[in-house]
Amino acid sequence: MRTIIIAEAGVNHNGSMERAREMVAAAKEAGADYVKFQTAVPELVISTYAPKAEYQKDTDGTGRSQLEMCKAIHLPLDAYAELKALCEETGIGFMSTPFDLVSIDLLAELGQDYMKVPSGEITNLPYLERIAYHGIPVIISTGMATTEEARRAIDILTSGPLTTDDITVLHCNTQYPTPMRDVNLRAMLTLRDALGVKTGYSDHTTGIEVPVAATALGAAVVEKHFTLSRELPGPDHKASLEPQELKQMVRAIRNIELALGSSDKHVTDSERGNMAVARKSIVALRDIKEGEILTEENITTKRPGNGISPMRWHEILGTRAIRDFGADELIETAQ
Repeated sequence: MRTIIIAEAGVNHNGSMERAREMVAAAKEAGADYVKFQTAVPELVISTYAPKAEYQKDTDGTGRSQLEMCKAIHLPLDAYAELKALCEETGIGFMSTPFDLVSIDLLAELGQDYMKVPSGEITNLPYLERIAYHGIPVIISTGMATTEEARRAIDILTSGPLTTDDITVLHCNTQYPTPMRDVNLRAMLTLRDALGVKTGYSDHTTGIEVPVAATALGAAVVEKHFTLSRELPGPDHKASLEPQELKQMVRAIRNIELALGSSDKHVTDSERGNMAVARKSIVALRDIKEGEILTEENITTKRPGNGISPMRWHEILGTRAIRDFGADELIETAQ
């Protein structure tokens, strides 16, 4: 199975269309399957009373409210058609996460392979019903959610044309960055078994180890934030990969996919030539005369392994030497 790799640009363009275009190119260069943005009308998502998360306070570095911050770093709605066209021209898949009903309808009209439901909307019934209405396959993150909340969301998403085959559930932790002790990666397998859907992982840790581990555990989708520079101001940059690190993650994931191979245990082509070098054969322990009985006192096992296998040890013991053998010489038997 080939893992779908989503390079999460999110709002790391900081509201700059020029930077968003650069991020499309960087995601393509890194080898990601999709570059994903976030689409929102901030006034429809955030009330004037909504506080910032602690990590947003730490990383934003301003006294702005959550609404003011998001208004400053989101692109206008008419930008997404251009970004989708740019992705098609560049040769990378386009995705964007909608955060409100207007954005859902806009992205459905633009067309994308998947609708991405963010963790914060998993308990938003009107939102989930609108996603279900459009009938586009869904990738849903489950940060801050229980298995039962994820199950309820899936029930809503499959109330229309979608089936569970159209749903991929991502295990996720929404702390930026996520402490390793809170990753709880095995929960990805719990979600798979409990919900009967494809599962994957949306990562907010620093580094690339956990997405690679998720691939080894069978993630259908891996999503990871990236930025052009972690030195940029904004809420998500500090927990994001820079382009070269994103490329390293993609390479590592593809290597793990190759390494997983099949479940069949067999001798591979690359190691076949080592058998004669690393295995042993039955050899003369000392000089042996023709007709001498072969015993544990005059034969032993040594490399190379291109003679009689030591697995025939008891068959060879007690037989007579068919000729003279010098010490260390491979023992032969009559044909």
